[in-house]
Amino acid sequence: MTVKQISVFVENKPGKLAELTHILSNNDIDMRALSIAETPDFGILRLIVDDAYKTSCVLRDASYIFSITPVIAVAIPDKPGSLSHVLDILGEGGINVEYTYAFITRNKDLAYMIFRVADNEKAIDLLSKNQVQIICQDHLNEL
Repeated sequence: MTVKQISVFVENKPGKLAELTHILSNNDIDMRALSIAETPDFGILRLIVDDAYKTSCVLRDASYIFSITPVIAVAIPDKPGSLSHVLDILGEGGINVEYTYAFITRNKDLAYMIFRVADNEKAIDLLSKNQVQIICQDHLNEL
Protein backbone atom coordinates (compact mmCIF):
# COMPACT_ATOMS: atom_id res chain seq x y z
CA MET A 1 0.00 0.00 0.00
CA THR A 2 2.62 2.49 -1.03
CA VAL A 3 2.52 5.39 -3.45
CA LYS A 4 5.03 6.20 -6.16
CA GLN A 5 7.32 9.13 -5.57
CA ILE A 6 9.28 10.41 -8.53
CA SER A 7 12.67 11.96 -7.73
CA VAL A 8 13.99 14.14 -10.54
CA PHE A 9 17.49 15.58 -10.80
CA VAL A 10 17.28 19.24 -11.80
CA GLU A 11 20.17 21.62 -12.40
CA ASN A 12 20.39 24.30 -9.73
CA LYS A 13 20.24 27.19 -12.22
CA PRO A 14 17.68 29.93 -12.82
CA GLY A 15 14.73 28.73 -14.87
CA LYS A 16 15.44 24.98 -14.68
CA LEU A 17 12.68 24.25 -12.17
CA ALA A 18 10.24 26.34 -14.19
CA GLU A 19 11.25 24.42 -17.32
CA LEU A 20 10.39 21.12 -15.64
CA THR A 21 7.06 22.38 -14.31
CA HIS A 22 6.12 23.65 -17.78
CA ILE A 23 6.80 20.21 -19.23
CA LEU A 24 4.54 18.64 -16.61
CA SER A 25 1.85 21.26 -17.13
CA ASN A 26 1.95 20.95 -20.93
CA ASN A 27 1.33 17.22 -20.51
CA ASP A 28 -1.60 17.68 -18.08
CA ILE A 29 0.29 16.17 -15.15
CA ASP A 30 -1.07 17.33 -11.81
CA MET A 31 1.38 17.54 -8.93
CA ARG A 32 -0.13 16.49 -5.61
CA ALA A 33 2.94 17.17 -3.47
CA LEU A 34 6.55 18.17 -3.90
CA SER A 35 9.72 18.64 -1.96
CA ILE A 36 13.10 19.94 -3.08
CA ALA A 37 16.50 19.11 -1.61
CA GLU A 38 19.32 21.09 -3.13
CA THR A 39 23.08 21.21 -3.47
CA PRO A 40 25.06 23.99 -5.16
CA ASP A 41 24.95 22.19 -8.52
CA PHE A 42 21.63 20.33 -8.63
CA GLY A 43 18.42 19.69 -6.79
CA ILE A 44 16.36 16.60 -6.22
CA LEU A 45 12.71 17.34 -6.81
CA ARG A 46 10.51 14.75 -5.12
CA LEU A 47 7.05 14.59 -6.67
CA ILE A 48 3.79 12.87 -5.98
CA VAL A 49 1.67 13.15 -9.12
CA ASP A 50 -1.72 12.05 -10.36
CA ASP A 51 -0.22 9.64 -12.92
CA ALA A 52 3.24 8.27 -12.15
CA TYR A 53 3.47 6.18 -15.31
CA LYS A 54 2.62 9.05 -17.63
CA THR A 55 5.00 11.32 -15.72
CA SER A 56 7.86 8.85 -16.06
CA CYS A 57 7.26 8.62 -19.81
CA VAL A 58 7.21 12.40 -20.16
CA LEU A 59 10.39 12.80 -18.10
CA ARG A 60 12.17 10.07 -20.06
CA ASP A 61 11.19 11.70 -23.37
CA ALA A 62 12.52 15.04 -22.07
CA SER A 63 15.85 13.37 -21.06
CA TYR A 64 15.51 13.93 -17.31
CA ILE A 65 17.27 11.63 -14.88
CA PHE A 66 14.76 10.33 -12.35
CA SER A 67 13.89 7.42 -10.11
CA ILE A 68 10.68 6.04 -8.68
CA THR A 69 10.56 5.18 -4.99
CA PRO A 70 7.74 3.57 -3.03
CA VAL A 71 6.79 5.81 -0.10
CA ILE A 72 4.00 5.78 2.44
CA ALA A 73 1.18 8.31 2.33
CA VAL A 74 -1.07 8.77 5.33
CA ALA A 75 -4.06 10.94 6.12
CA ILE A 76 -4.02 12.46 9.58
CA PRO A 77 -6.41 14.81 11.36
CA ASP A 78 -5.47 18.41 10.61
CA LYS A 79 -4.93 19.37 14.24
CA PRO A 80 -2.02 19.81 16.65
CA GLY A 81 -0.38 16.57 17.76
CA SER A 82 -1.41 14.39 14.82
CA LEU A 83 2.06 14.22 13.31
CA SER A 84 3.60 13.56 16.72
CA HIS A 85 1.24 10.61 17.15
CA VAL A 86 2.34 9.03 13.85
CA LEU A 87 6.02 9.67 14.59
CA ASP A 88 5.63 8.09 18.04
CA ILE A 89 4.14 4.95 16.48
CA LEU A 90 7.01 4.68 14.01
CA GLY A 91 9.70 5.44 16.59
CA GLU A 92 8.34 3.00 19.15
CA GLY A 93 8.22 0.38 16.39
CA GLY A 94 11.88 0.92 15.54
CA ILE A 95 11.15 2.59 12.19
CA ASN A 96 13.48 5.44 11.25
CA VAL A 97 12.00 8.21 9.12
CA GLU A 98 14.51 9.14 6.41
CA TYR A 99 12.47 12.15 5.31
CA THR A 100 8.90 13.38 5.26
CA TYR A 101 6.86 16.15 3.70
CA ALA A 102 3.24 17.22 3.80
CA PHE A 103 0.46 18.36 1.55
CA ILE A 104 -3.15 19.36 1.97
CA THR A 105 -6.20 18.94 -0.22
CA ARG A 106 -9.66 20.44 -0.37
CA ASN A 107 -10.61 18.31 2.66
CA LYS A 108 -10.08 20.81 5.47
CA ASP A 109 -10.21 18.15 8.18
CA LEU A 110 -7.22 16.13 6.98
CA ALA A 111 -3.57 16.71 6.25
CA TYR A 112 -1.55 14.26 4.20
CA MET A 113 2.01 13.16 4.94
CA ILE A 114 4.54 11.35 2.80
CA PHE A 115 7.09 9.20 4.66
CA ARG A 116 10.24 7.57 3.32
CA VAL A 117 11.29 4.77 5.65
CA ALA A 118 13.61 1.78 5.32
CA ASP A 119 10.88 -0.83 5.86
CA ASN A 120 7.58 0.16 4.24
CA GLU A 121 5.76 -3.06 5.10
CA LYS A 122 6.61 -2.91 8.80
CA ALA A 123 5.67 0.78 8.95
CA ILE A 124 2.37 0.17 7.16
CA ASP A 125 1.57 -2.70 9.54
CA LEU A 126 2.33 -0.58 12.62
CA LEU A 127 0.38 2.43 11.39
CA SER A 128 -2.62 0.34 10.33
CA LYS A 129 -2.74 -1.40 13.72
CA ASN A 130 -2.85 2.06 15.30
CA GLN A 131 -5.75 3.25 13.12
CA VAL A 132 -3.64 5.60 10.97
CA GLN A 133 -5.24 5.87 7.53
CA ILE A 134 -2.84 4.67 4.82
CA ILE A 135 -3.48 6.16 1.38
CA CYS A 136 -3.02 3.95 -1.67
CA GLN A 137 -1.95 5.16 -5.13
CA ASP A 138 -5.50 4.96 -6.53
CA HIS A 139 -6.93 7.04 -3.68
CA LEU A 140 -4.13 9.55 -4.02
CA ASN A 141 -4.84 9.92 -7.73
CA GLU A 142 -8.43 10.89 -6.90
CA LEU A 143 -7.56 13.67 -4.46
